[in-house]
Amino acid sequence: MSSISPRLSYLSLIVTLAISTTACNEQVNAAPVKSEPAAEAKQFIQDAEANLAQLSIEQNRAEWIYSNFITEDTAALSASVAERQTATSVRLATKAAEFAMLPLEKDEQRKLNILRSSLVLPAPLDPVKNAELANISAELNGLYGKGKYCLADGRCLTQPELSGIMGESRDPATLLDVWQGWRQIAKPMRPLFEREVELANEGAKDLGYANLSELWRSQYDMAPDAFSAELDRLWDQVQPLYESLHCYVRGELNQKYGDEVAPSSGAIPAHLLGNMWAQQWGNVYDMVAPEDADPGYDVTELLAKQGYDEHKMVKQAEGFFTSLGFEPLPDTFWRRSLFVQPKDRDVVCHASAWDLDNLDDIRIKMCIQKTAEDFTVIHHELGHNFYQRAYKNQPFIFKNSANDGFHEAIGDTVALSITPNYLKQIGLLDEVPDASKDIGLLLKQALDKIAFLPFGLMIDQWRWKVFSGEITPAQYNQAWWELREKYQGVKAPIARSEADFDPGAKYHVPGNVPYTRYFLAHILQFQFHKALCEIAGDKGPVHRCSIYGNKDAGAKLNAMLEMGQSQPWPEALSVVTGSKEMDASAVLDYFAPLKVWLDEQNQSANRQCGW
Repeated sequence: MSSISPRLSYLSLIVTLAISTTACNEQVNAAPVKSEPAAEAKQFIQDAEANLAQLSIEQNRAEWIYSNFITEDTAALSASVAERQTATSVRLATKAAEFAMLPLEKDEQRKLNILRSSLVLPAPLDPVKNAELANISAELNGLYGKGKYCLADGRCLTQPELSGIMGESRDPATLLDVWQGWRQIAKPMRPLFEREVELANEGAKDLGYANLSELWRSQYDMAPDAFSAELDRLWDQVQPLYESLHCYVRGELNQKYGDEVAPSSGAIPAHLLGNMWAQQWGNVYDMVAPEDADPGYDVTELLAKQGYDEHKMVKQAEGFFTSLGFEPLPDTFWRRSLFVQPKDRDVVCHASAWDLDNLDDIRIKMCIQKTAEDFTVIHHELGHNFYQRAYKNQPFIFKNSANDGFHEAIGDTVALSITPNYLKQIGLLDEVPDASKDIGLLLKQALDKIAFLPFGLMIDQWRWKVFSGEITPAQYNQAWWELREKYQGVKAPIARSEADFDPGAKYHVPGNVPYTRYFLAHILQFQFHKALCEIAGDKGPVHRCSIYGNKDAGAKLNAMLEMGQSQPWPEALSVVTGSKEMDASAVLDYFAPLKVWLDEQNQSANRQCGW
């Protein structure tokens, strides 16, 4: 797929979850009082919500227009409203901090804490620097959106088109050319990004944080260091499965390409894994699949055979949600969304889900390819939209997911139900393959889901170190590849230097979208899926379960979605799973048959795993 990410625009997701454990305890234990400061705080919250709600509509519309019509004028309009929004949020965050220690109602205290930590990219209080930061952000986003690479044959291709080559070509020279070519677009970003970090860190300090790393990590209902430890715990759970997959794929690529291109030991060259960023490996499935694993169908071919165009693909994904009891998407969704890449203008093709009016004007923006991958991405994007609509009756500050990983997980949870049985139910498939084909299907999923996990973790590991100063500007690229090798066992296929800025070739870095949410989503989706399958009464292997059509599972899911951000995420998690702790054991349960098979293959081939 073009990207794993769910793709809520960073500007349309300005309010993100942030509340410390200490504050959480204070709000539970404190007795509400009637006092002048308390009354002032309550009025402040009401005014802040009203102002932010109106401003968010203006900003969403400006950003939508800019993303769909990239020009200097739309960039200026987007930057202008972003500047106002940031200035307002900084002012409100600063004021909210003054009320932080007051004994208030639980919801009021929670809103204050969210306001205080609501900025992904906090600007300094200085209005000149605020304007500078807004302009840099818009310019970075534009550099990515307008990015193209011209091949030797004269074709100048966009990122989705280049990604198509990365997924289909098996010529190492072509792959290297495209891989290296796309990264040229990121070089001009480097000085802009460096300045952006300086300004945002200054803004974070104005709000009482040591740096932007501390602010970002404070947004998960626990102390920043405790959250970092939580990520380490979850990664420790899944790392053995990833290492088995890495070992197997490296061995198969070595057989295909030979030692010169794909060494049998050490890290895997990043251009060989079928994806522009080596974040998912599903496109090399045909090269690594066992001989007897073919399930007998290809979803891309089935979509073509059944006459699925872009609109019908979205309609079918909507049908999954309505089968669970959710109301259909509004007519405006179909009139206002972007499904097909325009021929006459530049757009940000990166798939994203939008809520423009905080009520019912929900849309997706996506340059849909008629492939199995994008069929899954569409389900993912609609997961955002149905989540947005579910919490529309919450107060504005609570109109968000329990934590940002939840927003990313919902659509993917549904996508886990795109099983052969589901494909048969909707008429795409005639017969469901028997269980002997499960290893192939699980391997195909693992090449996307499990291969993604260390990439999902390392993006923000790099950024947090940049924000804290542990990684200096002189080390940007070196540190990037050191972390990629540490977590992924993936290396650059050619020498890279500090003249390059390879992080900028990934949308979420110039777009300022926090990335840990995607790692969390890849844990949560399996935890949700397993729990919903149990609610649906499914007794078979969890990897064969589909909740399609089950209203009980849909009702439980909707109950969690309607909560929005009104409660700490452990409370929301427990509504569906019965547990208040994130747990990666559901990932291991789902892929248990594959893990056994991978270890058998690696052992029989006498492979030395690790890097």
